[in-house]
Amino acid sequence: MNLLSKYNIAAPRYTSYPTVPAWTNAPTQEQWKELVKTSFQKTNNKNGISIYIHLPFCESLCTYCACNTRITVNHKVEEPYLQAVLGEWKMYRALFDECPKVREIHLGGGTPTFFSPQNLKRLLSGILETVDVFGEADFSFEGHPSNTTKEHLQTLYDLGFRRVSYGIQDFDPVVQDVINRYQSFEQVQYVVEQARSIGYTSVNFDLVYGLPMQKLETIKDTINKVIELRPDRIAFYSYAHVPWIKPGQRKFTEKDLPLDQEKRQLYETGLELFRNAGYKDIGMDHFAFESDSLYKAMENKTLHRNFMGYTDRYTELMISLGVSAISDTWNAFAQNVKLVESYQEAIAKGIFPIHKGHVLNEEDLVIRRHILNIMCRNETSFSSEIYSFPVISEGLQRCKELERDELLDMQPGRLLVTEKGKAFLRNICLCFDAHYWRKVPEKQTFSTVA
Repeated sequence: MNLLSKYNIAAPRYTSYPTVPAWTNAPTQEQWKELVKTSFQKTNNKNGISIYIHLPFCESLCTYCACNTRITVNHKVEEPYLQAVLGEWKMYRALFDECPKVREIHLGGGTPTFFSPQNLKRLLSGILETVDVFGEADFSFEGHPSNTTKEHLQTLYDLGFRRVSYGIQDFDPVVQDVINRYQSFEQVQYVVEQARSIGYTSVNFDLVYGLPMQKLETIKDTINKVIELRPDRIAFYSYAHVPWIKPGQRKFTEKDLPLDQEKRQLYETGLELFRNAGYKDIGMDHFAFESDSLYKAMENKTLHRNFMGYTDRYTELMISLGVSAISDTWNAFAQNVKLVESYQEAIAKGIFPIHKGHVLNEEDLVIRRHILNIMCRNETSFSSEIYSFPVISEGLQRCKELERDELLDMQPGRLLVTEKGKAFLRNICLCFDAHYWRKVPEKQTFSTVA
């Protein structure tokens, strides 16, 4: 059995630990307020805080997408949603006994550029007027190449944004048709040139491999076109086929998907093309030039990973606003409700719109640190906690099979991911996922690794 077949199992992507399906210990409203205040008081002056804003609206459904979205062409939804987000921020701001120092802001979706430039300015001004910007802050947003205007770019630039991430996915018209995501190379080239002419210092592309109807020759064409535009960073994600969660994915079936060796060949081809073009591997599924701060953070071992993805700066407190957004105090998570109406109703009542969450215990925190080390540094070190937490010893036992397959190197008190093992980071992290092994899912919960 080859390694791909052996390890192509359903596993989390580990944007958090514990992973969302394992959350059982949700904080109450009062507990959450205290957890946020404690984290803020501890870290605001040292590292600042991060803010994520989820803007869920899209004018059409991309059938591959697993994000929480609301499909509408009615732009009257912008105003009440904007007011609710500002209302939620006001509730958080009331918890802080000093001015927040913001180190990161990220607008995700949905399609943030669904909102008019004027409304985005109102939203962000309403937040920025109540904070201090921490040092060299990183403000970024996700833009759809088909509706990101020069006015969007200029407005956000004037507010401090310097990084834009464009969702490309694939340039092949056959693939674009089945996933209902359309943008031509010329459109993408235009918005990239606009961003750079305005002064954006980082243009990022999101690509997906394993999409329905995707072929080796078409993904080569897509990647060569991407390389021609020289984005500063590239995220090359594995398509997550989860039709039991996202019914839109039922537009196609498994028969339309490249699977196993064919899908892996798509990734290996992309990997080779990116490396030949001067990009360096960052963590899992990310690439950047050596001049990029993400690469420098990896080299300095300061790379961090949170619900926004990989970042070159660490903050312990992330306040996330909007439907389905997940906040993180480091020792607790809280996810907002997923329906726009329920979210707006909760805010109107002055209630934090928490749908679910988890307060981490000491064991959770130890495992979280090791999983982050593996995902960001390709290594982790163990101390006396091996004896204090049996789950660490159990995880190391599970790692022995991966060591025999040369995916990692286990040394006294240390675990190193090998070059071959970098493609199997999710499998390595899974070895230490205590919640998973205590209750192995009876049905598929996560997407497969490859």
